Amino acid sequence: MHPGHSVHFVHSVEGDSEYFDFEHSTTNFHTENMAQPPPCERTLREMDAPDFTYESLCIQYPDEGVPYVLKTGLIHLLPKFHGLAGEDPLKHLKEFHIVCSTMKPPDVQENHIFLKAFPHSLEGVAKDWLYYLAPRSIFSWDDLKRVFLEKLFPASRTTAIKKDISGIRQLSGENLYEY
Repeated sequence: MHPGHSVHFVHSVEGDSEYFDFEHSTTNFHTENMAQPPPCERTLREMDAPDFTYESLCIQYPDEGVPYVLKTGLIHLLPKFHGLAGEDPLKHLKEFHIVCSTMKPPDVQENHIFLKAFPHSLEGVAKDWLYYLAPRSIFSWDDLKRVFLEKLFPASRTTAIKKDISGIRQLSGENLYEY
């Protein structure tokens, strides 16, 4: 339908069938003055996603005496952790620490580098986990390591380690120091 054209509607019943005649009627519809917003076409995934006003990340960075910006070279060297079942979060933290320690500028605290670089070492489920932590809930590198291990260190492995520790026995002839 074009603006300014008339649309005509007639409803008629003949026998058991109904038909509509759009050519003969006195009803006029004018649409040129009606402001119609374009239809909002969004997927269910987009509609389900939170409305981002860009809340702060969970990490509350400490005030730095010397501002530090991560170099892309460091980011590319970081080990990646996806949060998959076969991955070892302790190994990831060790590898992460080694890479970050080798790139430390003299005037910057190591913990600042760790806090800024760690999100870049995560991918997939692990990165999703980090992004959904409460805003400003992490204040130090120790906080971040603790919540990372609490979430991603397998419970079965924790149970196995506790069982091994509780099953240690002192051998006969072994003194307390050797035990």
